[in-house]
Amino acid sequence: MIRVLVVDDSATMRSLISATLRRDPEIEVIGQAGDPLEAREAIKALNPDVITLDVEMPNMNGLEFLEKIMRLRPMPVVMVSTLTVRGAEATLEALSLGAIDCVAKPSTGGLDSFDDLAAKVKAAARARVRPRETTAPTPEKLDHAPDGRVIAIGSSTGGVEALIAVLSRFPANCPPTVITQHMPATFTKSFAERLDRLCAPTCEEARDGAPLEPGRVYLAPGGESHLEVSGGASLRCRVQPGDRVNGHCPSVDVLFQSMARTVGPRGVGAILTGMGRDGAQGLLAMRQAGARTLGQDEASCVVYGMPKAAFEIGAVERQAPLDRLAAEMLKAPANSAVEKS
Repeated sequence: MIRVLVVDDSATMRSLISATLRRDPEIEVIGQAGDPLEAREAIKALNPDVITLDVEMPNMNGLEFLEKIMRLRPMPVVMVSTLTVRGAEATLEALSLGAIDCVAKPSTGGLDSFDDLAAKVKAAARARVRPRETTAPTPEKLDHAPDGRVIAIGSSTGGVEALIAVLSRFPANCPPTVITQHMPATFTKSFAERLDRLCAPTCEEARDGAPLEPGRVYLAPGGESHLEVSGGASLRCRVQPGDRVNGHCPSVDVLFQSMARTVGPRGVGAILTGMGRDGAQGLLAMRQAGARTLGQDEASCVVYGMPKAAFEIGAVERQAPLDRLAAEMLKAPANSAVEKS
């Protein structure tokens, strides 16, 4: 049983989160707290496996409380956030502080955003939680000589920290880079803006028809559309509505499959931390099309799910730790000779 403490200043929301989690036979809600002061005492008394934490609360906001948890008593935390720009920005800060994942509070008229709450809590319970480094070194920018390649990256749980770690090493003239990160729709625009502030390349939320250009990073919008690469000599983003694939929209598999069809041996695919199997078959298609394919290694993953699934079916040509992945992506030759078996 996974023992969960629910922390939220709204009694109604605490009840809703608790009721949702109790429907899963592998989860036990062992307590609730209305603010960080109550939560601190509950953690000491109950020693939960996972905490769900509201971003905005009285006495001490969720970010301050999370920072103290990750510094003094690191443990898996799933953030529960409002569907607002302010809520999205706070949640992204929480994920960079060490929260494992996030879920959006239900909007009026539906509880769809809580459909995967139990799965995220269970993934958090299995995740690697590391003490927060108070003085992280400034990442060194890598060199790159433009050679016509295109990079595609897929990530999920733990992906915010992982993508920042990778892209902060990219030079301003990096290859065109397309990314699918599993994330609620309201959060992807804020995440793209955050990446743009932190990284040398221009980072933006992908829009349909946008040309793929060196020095630009395109993040798939969350919600009801998939990001694909289309075109021939002139490559473009294709952002079109679609059904969920592997339970996700946008889907990493959809992005990687389009790379295999359109970019072929000029492609570089990388699959980062995340739960589930999304991206494994698409990365295999990329490898069979002659692209270089990389996977984040188990030791540096928050959740070694997606990279493991890809590795086990032979989709990953090379595994590397997170702090080496950017270099591996940039040095990969554009015409790798890989067996198509």
